Amino acid sequence: MPRARLCLTDLLGVLLSVLALAATSLACPALVPDEGASSDSGGADTSTSEPAPPDLPPPGPEDIVVATFNVHLFFDMVCDSGSCGGGAFEEVYSQAEFDYRADQIADAIDGLKADVVLLQEVESEACLDALVERLPQFQTAYLGETGFVASIDTAILSTLPLIEIRSHGEAPIPLPGGGSTHFARDYLEAHLDAGGRRLIAFVAHFKSKNDDDPERRLAEATAARDLIDLAADNYPDALVLMGGDLNDVPESQPLQAIEAGGGTERVAAELGDDDWTYVYDGDTRALDHLYLSTRSGGGSFVKGTARVLRGAGTDGWGGSDHAAVRGTFRVGG
Repeated sequence: MPRARLCLTDLLGVLLSVLALAATSLACPALVPDEGASSDSGGADTSTSEPAPPDLPPPGPEDIVVATFNVHLFFDMVCDSGSCGGGAFEEVYSQAEFDYRADQIADAIDGLKADVVLLQEVESEACLDALVERLPQFQTAYLGETGFVASIDTAILSTLPLIEIRSHGEAPIPLPGGGSTHFARDYLEAHLDAGGRRLIAFVAHFKSKNDDDPERRLAEATAARDLIDLAADNYPDALVLMGGDLNDVPESQPLQAIEAGGGTERVAAELGDDDWTYVYDGDTRALDHLYLSTRSGGGSFVKGTARVLRGAGTDGWGGSDHAAVRGTFRVGG
């Protein structure tokens, strides 16, 4: 009898081991996909290959590539507002999180293959310095600091030497209904040396539609156009550009104010319905724009080169909720 009890106990142990192994196999997915699995089967894509790079037309020797990119809330490691995380507006990153975001954004900027990059939503000099450290090709870097805590600011990076830079963030601008306001973020005016020719790039980030104030955004657009025209009149041989997150669509009053009477060209217009850069409630919207001043004779847009860059399987670029916009311009052409 003792011998029989020993055999039954052993059998029970084996059975429990088999059941445990089976349960483990069901609970844990295979680390390596089946060799016979096909990516056409409708399951998850198990490919480890990188997505195809975007189709970027190569510039000619006299061409300058310009891009605008809202990087989306690139905060540093200091909680300036005293209220960070947990649903608060300002995030405060650990060193590892900050490095990850800086690497992600720098890779996205590098992927634009641009000579001039107009940036939005960069919090501080520490953030911009982190990007420059990773992108040594950009000899010009400037942040349009608005000066309040947890500000998300405009910035510019360029491979071209800087001649001068002007800030228009604190200048009063008239409201359509009377009174005055100012740009929601600094409206930067950067003068760059493009092989002996002057390139003037304006960087914009107009009032958002959160807690909307369309009258202010119209005031920003009107003032932005006036400053574009002033630059073109003062430097008739310069290539004059403006770009950024304008927080409005082509048919809106603000963009109509930028385009009023001719004198500017929205480069992504050639893309038709594929010009969108943002998705809200399932609707695609073109909120990020690049403009050329046709008032000056310092250059032209190279037709067919407008691109909106979105990551594979996403609506934005480089981890942002915004896509980037890119175009090629011919200096002196």
